[in-house]
Amino acid sequence: MRPEDLFAGHPDGLAVLSAVAAAVSGLDGVSVRTTKSQVAFRRRHGFAFVWRPGQYVASDVPAVVSVALPRELASPRWKEVVHPSPRVWMHHLEVRDPVEVDDEVAEWLREAWVAAG
Repeated sequence: MRPEDLFAGHPDGLAVLSAVAAAVSGLDGVSVRTTKSQVAFRRRHGFAFVWRPGQYVASDVPAVVSVALPRELASPRWKEVVHPSPRVWMHHLEVRDPVEVDDEVAEWLREAWVAAG
């Protein structure tokens, strides 16, 4: 499955996915893996995931960007932060417009990429 397939018929979500892909495009060793539920950006481990909440619940949010960090990062932008394993804090960001994938988000993605190495 291609990343575009997950967002077929959802151009706003696809635009968010494209913005995330652009934000990580300059990082070395990034691979992309698409499943029926998400697009994962990986290094040695997954560090960022883009998915459609409307695929699971009633939601008008085009995409959620989940960022795996080695620490809890406080920001009012996060919808939710969970601690699924001792070394990972998963930060969920609802993104309605690709411009929200800004310099701050790009820095979070870079930090996650470093930790995934």
